Amino acid sequence: MANKPDFIIIGAMKCATSSIHTQLALQPGIFMSTPKEPNFFSDDDHYARGLSWYESLFAEAKSGDLCGESSTHYTKLPDYPGCIARMKAYLPELKLVYVMRHPIDRLVSHYIHQWSQNVFTCDINQAIDQYEELIAYSSYARQLEPYIQAFGKNNILPVFFEAVKARPQQELQCIANFIGYDKPVAWVEELAQQNASNERVRRFPGYDLLVDSPIMTSLRRVFVPQFIRNKIKKNLTMQNRPVLDANNTERLIATFDKDLAILGDWLNLDLNCANFAKTALSDSPIWR
Repeated sequence: MANKPDFIIIGAMKCATSSIHTQLALQPGIFMSTPKEPNFFSDDDHYARGLSWYESLFAEAKSGDLCGESSTHYTKLPDYPGCIARMKAYLPELKLVYVMRHPIDRLVSHYIHQWSQNVFTCDINQAIDQYEELIAYSSYARQLEPYIQAFGKNNILPVFFEAVKARPQQELQCIANFIGYDKPVAWVEELAQQNASNERVRRFPGYDLLVDSPIMTSLRRVFVPQFIRNKIKKNLTMQNRPVLDANNTERLIATFDKDLAILGDWLNLDLNCANFAKTALSDSPIWR
């Protein structure tokens, strides 16, 4: 009988899902997919590979292992409208983990990521009008509602990024308990920053070959003077964190506060942009 995931980390994008995925994979008895984000249920081209391909991602799990994957595309409405129906049909008893952070902080981090990938080329204040995804992916109640309808609240664990950052061991244990892992977990601090950092360097066609290749790195050091390398790197690097202007900040707060009011009602929390960080560090959220 083919192995199937017992749980999926469904997002949100830029909320430490990569770190959580890696930390869970280090626990004996938990098997996490490679790649981390199969995007099987969301992306049509991946779904077309068929269930046998998806199941092969868990083929090396040992008997009794809890299996999981982490695809942030699964909470990117309205971009992948067929995702939840596909997931529910194949995995009707699935456990789901959804990680959230301050919606504006997440939006800014999202912008930086897309800028580094050359997807966004405009200023962040233009981007929030030009790219619906920036606001949509930070609208957590909007993303969660269809999952609640499909799987029920008891099968969804809400987690706050701010809490993971402040007390990683405790939050990892909470996730482990939720997915049915009955042993103590150990958060490995050395791996905690694995996905954080190179994102302010802009990619370009051939970047992997010209920049990441060990051979090209050696050749650059030999043939390209340091001051030229520094100048090129500076031109490709975002020098300062993007800043939203006052009007857009006010507009985003109003938009996200409406969504957070719904989420807060579900979790029995007074939740808005102003108190998000403080509330996220209080007791773990529990469904009303």
